[in-house]
Amino acid sequence: MIRSLVKSALETGCLSVASEGLIRQVLEMKVYQRSDLEALTVLCDAVNSGQIEREARGSSVIKSPFSSP
Repeated sequence: MIRSLVKSALETGCLSVASEGLIRQVLEMKVYQRSDLEALTVLCDAVNSGQIEREARGSSVIKSPFSSP
């Protein structure tokens, strides 16, 4: 599921509040595959570089599972 949400964000250039919420739910339930985590890393890099804008503007940002705390 994360991969399809990341694909959509890359295609539209925007990460919606709904998509971000779904990503958080999948991560909390721990029902993801390694390829989902790799896609999440791509998403985080794209957001950080400005390639994708987040619809949500809160302080809670999705962080790459491979980054340091």
